[in-house]
Order: sequence, then C-alpha cells, then structure tokens
Amino acid sequence: MKTRKMIIAAFIAVFSVVILNSCATKEHAINRLEKFSYELRDHSAYYDLDDWKKAAETFVDIRKDISKHEFEYTSEQKARIGKLEGKCAGYMSRGAKEGIFDRIKGIGEEINGILKGVLNAVTE
Repeated sequence: MKTRKMIIAAFIAVFSVVILNSCATKEHAINRLEKFSYELRDHSAYYDLDDWKKAAETFVDIRKDISKHEFEYTSEQKARIGKLEGKCAGYMSRGAKEGIFDRIKGIGEEINGILKGVLNAVTE
C-alpha cells in the first residue's frame, strides 16, 4: 500500500512539473514578444539593414514559439499577443518606411551632386 502511494505521489509530482513547465514556456513566448516590442520601440530608429534583418528573424522565431501554444492561450493572452504583435508591426513598418525615405533622400542627394558635377564640367 505504501509503495502504491509513493508511485501515485511521484506521478503527481512529474505531472505537475510538466504542466508548470508548459505554462512557463507559453508565457515565456509572450514575454519574449513584449521584450521585443520594447526593443523595437526604444532602438529601431537606429537600426541599419542588418539590424532589420535580425529583427525580422527574431519576430518570426517568436511567432513560431507562440504558434506552438496557439490552442493553450486564454482569450486575454490572445488579446495581449495581438496587441504586442500590432505594436511590433507598427514599429517595423515605421522603421522600414523611414529607412526607405532615408535611402531615397541619399539617392536624391547623390543625383543632385552628379547633376552639379555634369553642369560644372559642361560650363568649364
């Protein structure tokens, strides 16, 4: 009888660890997304092309992690995930837009310099 109680207690302990680990893992994915949104908010204005590539890879990795637990999340957790993903998408699109405008501005300045050089060469 005592052995049976010990087996049941061990089973409950192992089952509890598995359940708690699963909860920690799915919450960890949300926490990674939240931390990533803060990273984008605070630092994306200074990102170069390599930083944006890493950010995109990180976002995809976090999404994969979240999708593993897709059916385990509560409605509140899903709403939080959606809000955080929206923030990340906003920061990423704004950063991409600003990066494109900076490149266009740089190209425009380069073209302006070329035109001045051509005009100077023609008028000399």
